[in-house]
Amino acid sequence: MWDIWVRIFHWALVLVLIVSFYTMKTEGYPLMFPVDWHARAGYTVLGLLLFRWLWGFFGSRHARFLNFLRSPFESGRYLWLFLRGRAPSYAGHNPLGGWMMLIMLLSLTLQAGSGLFLHDDILFEAPLYGSVSDGTTKLLTTIHNYNGNFLLILVGLHIAAVVVHRLKGEKLVGAMFNGHKRLVSAPVDGPGTRAVQWRAVVMLVLAVGLMTWLWNS
Repeated sequence: MWDIWVRIFHWALVLVLIVSFYTMKTEGYPLMFPVDWHARAGYTVLGLLLFRWLWGFFGSRHARFLNFLRSPFESGRYLWLFLRGRAPSYAGHNPLGGWMMLIMLLSLTLQAGSGLFLHDDILFEAPLYGSVSDGTTKLLTTIHNYNGNFLLILVGLHIAAVVVHRLKGEKLVGAMFNGHKRLVSAPVDGPGTRAVQWRAVVMLVLAVGLMTWLWNS
């Protein structure tokens, strides 16, 4: 179903987002200078997102956007069938899950990207702070704050969807660990395919390069 690179991305993102939200909503104990750790978490998110955006075009079948982004009509039809207990099986993301995935990627990209232009009015300045006007910085700060709360809502919806699917017998958490899903019928989106490893290595090098540059900026 989901290749090893999708699974590594998913759980790495979970860990980094926990650090990001923790260092923003608390004093960051036992971490010193939580704003610095918050920024490093954001830089790491950008590296992970660079990999996932590229992998969405060049990855294995169920990692590709073209495989799981369906039309609004098909997504609405899936929701209707799901509520009636007659939804078809999908090996990868179902139509609703696919759109949720895209919205989360866009929101995360906006969040981490806007953070590159911010400062804390004390000691911290992000790598691109000063490259835009004060008015733009204030706008990006507002977007960063509101979008952060929006992300919390998306995470909550994501967890709720996982719980609902589990109650219906679909073990998504286990599948995101081992890459396999037990289905009651043949999947609409077909079986998974193996990842082309050299592509993954190239994209991983680009992602690590971006993170290294940001961490050292």
